[in-house]
Amino acid sequence: MAEEQIHVTKTEARAGVTPHVVRYVLAISLLLVVLAFAFVLGLFG
Repeated sequence: MAEEQIHVTKTEARAGVTPHVVRYVLAISLLLVVLAFAFVLGLFG
């Protein structure tokens, strides 16, 4: 017996929308890591 397939969009499957916060978290984290390495290497002090 073949089961009936149900097709839904990504938004319907998630029951909402995804915020684009991840890109900001990644950018800020990358900036902080670069600054931390700069301090460790003595570039700022």
